[in-house]
Amino acid sequence: MRAVWIRAQVLSWKRRSGFDKIDLYTRGTLHSVVWMTILSQVLLAVTRPVRDSGAPAVLIAGTVLAAVGQGLCGRTLVARALDNYLGGPPVGRRLIVTGAVLFLANASGVLALCSYTGVERFPELQLALGAVTVPFMTSFVLLMPVWTAALLQAVTVAGISSGVASAGGNDSSVLSTLLGVAFGSALVSVTVRLSAWSLDVMSKLRDAQEVETRLAVAEERLRFGRDMHDVLGRNLAVIALKSELAVELAQRGKPTALDQMVEVQRIARASQQEVRDVVRGYREADLGTELLGAQGVLRAAGIECAVQGHGGELPAPVQSALGWAVREAATNVLRHGDPQRCDIRLETSRDGVRLVVENDGVTPDKAVVTGGGSGLHGLRERLAAVGGSLEAGPTGEGLFHLTAAVPLPSPRNTAHSPLEKR
Repeated sequence: MRAVWIRAQVLSWKRRSGFDKIDLYTRGTLHSVVWMTILSQVLLAVTRPVRDSGAPAVLIAGTVLAAVGQGLCGRTLVARALDNYLGGPPVGRRLIVTGAVLFLANASGVLALCSYTGVERFPELQLALGAVTVPFMTSFVLLMPVWTAALLQAVTVAGISSGVASAGGNDSSVLSTLLGVAFGSALVSVTVRLSAWSLDVMSKLRDAQEVETRLAVAEERLRFGRDMHDVLGRNLAVIALKSELAVELAQRGKPTALDQMVEVQRIARASQQEVRDVVRGYREADLGTELLGAQGVLRAAGIECAVQGHGGELPAPVQSALGWAVREAATNVLRHGDPQRCDIRLETSRDGVRLVVENDGVTPDKAVVTGGGSGLHGLRERLAAVGGSLEAGPTGEGLFHLTAAVPLPSPRNTAHSPLEKR
């Protein structure tokens, strides 16, 4: 049974996250320090020198009970003080007052025992005086500002040193008590404060990672929505146009309506495959394919389209960004206005490449919609990822002009780039 319990504890520890392990370690360390000091007080209070000193049994028992009570109160007080330091709820005043009262009762009991045993004959009780301050100070340094806690520690050290002098201790005993309690109290305070600060930093890092994860998920959702818009926008526009054409042809009794519906079916199936590719994350826009596709779709819709350039030797990221630009431009041409002609030019120079798309048939009431759609916003983000820019808007006389410019990397940074083979 014991082996099973140990194995369960090991598995439970392994399942914890890094922050949970550090949190458990920090809390366990603070509680261990509190109970170690309580145990040392109890052991010193029941040793033979104390029992043979003539101290009343009631005083010995009261000191032990005060120490145990301070440990029990300190356990809760330290846990809640640490939670408060990490941004949790405030600690109740009643609990703080109870801890302070038990601290004073414990310290008074140990000083009374010192007066019976004699400080010089049983100097180990000075260690107990140093341990008395630990349970309460461990939580107090987390509840108060640094300077307030330091002031209370100074008052505590002075009070305990005065108590030793009142108990009959000589100057050497008073000085050693003062230095020992002051050093121990300061060491515990600094250690506790640094441990809590480290845990707070880890907590904030964990929160920051959670926020980063949520932002990444939100960004991926936006990217997916943008890809779906880019993939389906043009195809749905073509399907709508060809369906309207098929209806008109069918109403006129022309057999070519069947050909149009076959084309609608083909585009719908192609759209299904493209959606699957987007979902799987494998789809990338190829510039040459997109140029030919845009020309074919626009001509099928009755729009004369001329394409200059192919961009086959451009780097893959540049081709992908410009391929999406061609797709979005073709979608806008189909969905807005009543164009008769569209010109697509790919201009490449040593410094960069420009995609220019110009079409006619833009009416004034469509100009604002055409220039400010969500597709253009997503396209700007794609181009910005490769250092590019986008300009789009009406130029007058019913024309709409779209220019996507992307800089090309210098030859020094593209030793394996296809441009270097030119």
